[in-house]
Amino acid sequence: MVSEPVARVSAAVQARNRSELLRKWAWGLLLWTLALLFLAPFAWMISSSLKPNIDLFGLPIRWIPETIQWSNYVDVWAGEKSIAPFFLNSTIVAVARVFGELFTASLAGYAFARLRFPGSGKVFTLYLATAIIPSQLLLVPRFMYFQQLSIYDTLLALILPGMFTVLGTFLMRQYFSNVPRELAEAARIDGASEWRIYWRIYLPLARPVLAALGILSFVWSWNDYEAPLVLLTSEENYTIPLGLTNFTDENGGLSAGLAMAASVSSVVPVILVFLLLQKRFIQALTHSGLK
Repeated sequence: MVSEPVARVSAAVQARNRSELLRKWAWGLLLWTLALLFLAPFAWMISSSLKPNIDLFGLPIRWIPETIQWSNYVDVWAGEKSIAPFFLNSTIVAVARVFGELFTASLAGYAFARLRFPGSGKVFTLYLATAIIPSQLLLVPRFMYFQQLSIYDTLLALILPGMFTVLGTFLMRQYFSNVPRELAEAARIDGASEWRIYWRIYLPLARPVLAALGILSFVWSWNDYEAPLVLLTSEENYTIPLGLTNFTDENGGLSAGLAMAASVSSVVPVILVFLLLQKRFIQALTHSGLK
């Protein structure tokens, strides 16, 4: 026969387990509700991309179209105003900016974290201080400067500024500062140069942070609308954000169905990049102190 104290303890444990289970279910329900709310606009965009314009803004919202109009996607990719050239331009700009930023940020981060030179702390502080300058304030100087360099209205005008970022340098510097110094000291004793230490020791260790920075850089570049709007004038150089404004109907108004189909297509590369690198992105958030 179970004694009374044991029965009390067992009842308390069961009550606590029920309380924890109820709390988990409550949090799970709340998170699922928020997830559905955040996904609702994306679901509406997908649904709208498969509808004719006349059915697009009908109320109540019909989430599943009565007639699925795949021709929206055909027109977007193979029609007169195909987004394929815009996709190519955005891909060139995004890939170039990502690799350029990863290289320059990792080099600068290694220098600030591991190389000692007079005024290194002050230089780093001044470099960080430039982050408070609004990006919009730099558009006009860049416009004038790039005109003098004859690279205005070219993809280089978008690539070069994106290869040097304060955030990338800061993240890499913080990560390299946490790497044990003994690794570099042992390599120096063996006669390794600073470049070899950076390239063969520190850079491979920074793969999670590089992946996280690469995702952020790709998304910012892919979604950038402001800089292309100011620095590009030729339609053949347009990137995706500018190209999405080209879909008009016979009356000159926005063809919403085609615009939605193009928008859905433009989101796919961002999702694929995140899915491919999400494991290292999570590692960077959990192990490198990025919060």
